[in-house]
Amino acid sequence: MKIFKSFSLVIVLLFMSCGNSTKPEEKSIYKRTKVEKKQVTKATSATPIDLENNGIGPVSSYSFDKEIDTELASQGKQIFDAKCTACHNVNRRLIGPPMKGIYDRRNPAWVMNIMLNPDQMLKEDPIAIALLKEYNNIIMINQNLTIDEAKKLAEYFRTL
Repeated sequence: MKIFKSFSLVIVLLFMSCGNSTKPEEKSIYKRTKVEKKQVTKATSATPIDLENNGIGPVSSYSFDKEIDTELASQGKQIFDAKCTACHNVNRRLIGPPMKGIYDRRNPAWVMNIMLNPDQMLKEDPIAIALLKEYNNIIMINQNLTIDEAKKLAEYFRTL
């Protein structure tokens, strides 16, 4: 019984000695700091919204059918995944702007012309020039798309 009391006393003393160090250097090591949560704000584009500008290129105007052509959109997604994802993401800004909601910011003809004629658009179109400045003067590479491929991409962008 005496051994049990001694052992219990040693255990109690051991627990009491842990945790509250009086050495300043140990306190600073284990000192908890308050973790601040960063408020993430959505980046806003400095480029104005312009739904009247058709851009410069082979498409003078373009309008969509009421119903989305799912087969065309599916083919457009394949093209997007193969040729566009190095610079564009659906939902977020990368090297280029996000594609989701593109038709809330740009005219469909403008979107097709930037895909088909990026070199001239980046030199002469005011919106394309503003986007070029906003995206650190990184040019959009001409992917040499056909008009049919641009239509498929345009239809895909409607589904986002």
